Amino acid sequence: MNDKLVTWSPLILLALLATLSFWLDRKVQPQPHAPDGSTRHDPDFIVETFSAVKMNPDGTRRYALAAKRMVHYPDDNSTHLELPRLVYFDYLRAPVTIRSETAESVQGGDDVFFRDDVQIIRSAYAGNAELGVFTSFLHVIPDRDLAKTDKPVRMVEGDSTASSVGLEFNNISREIKLLSEVKASYEPAKRSVQKTPLPGRR
Repeated sequence: MNDKLVTWSPLILLALLATLSFWLDRKVQPQPHAPDGSTRHDPDFIVETFSAVKMNPDGTRRYALAAKRMVHYPDDNSTHLELPRLVYFDYLRAPVTIRSETAESVQGGDDVFFRDDVQIIRSAYAGNAELGVFTSFLHVIPDRDLAKTDKPVRMVEGDSTASSVGLEFNNISREIKLLSEVKASYEPAKRSVQKTPLPGRR
């Protein structure tokens, strides 16, 4: 039994070495390029003045996404947007608009990443002043009506201001969570005082 093991051991060793050599060769060789260009990060289509609308089941508009320019890349199925604008419609409350310099849409639009001069604007309505939120980055999940960031944020509503690092915004409940290092201030609106002239004087 031991003699047979000694006899076969060199063959087993050679087989292992051959397998290892084949594996190393596959690892160091460059991957073949597909003739259709799918392995390159080249756009397959470009759309100028892009616009799309998502509807509610009752036929009303839920949200609209527009951009000055849209470029799609097939290798990672990403879409790059120039001057994007996302508008959430609300027929009982004011619409909410998210805009920035650039954005990237991934996973078929499930996630949109707004970058550079990001603004969230809720228009004034029913005695509520306009609300503005300003940051440098915002991760938006359109179908879940959620937006969040871990970057510094500044918020302005009428004469009230607040700042924080990190924010979560729920468009359905209109709830805003300021996550850390929160600072806030409030300045009452200035009222003009009308002077009443004294009797006998004009």
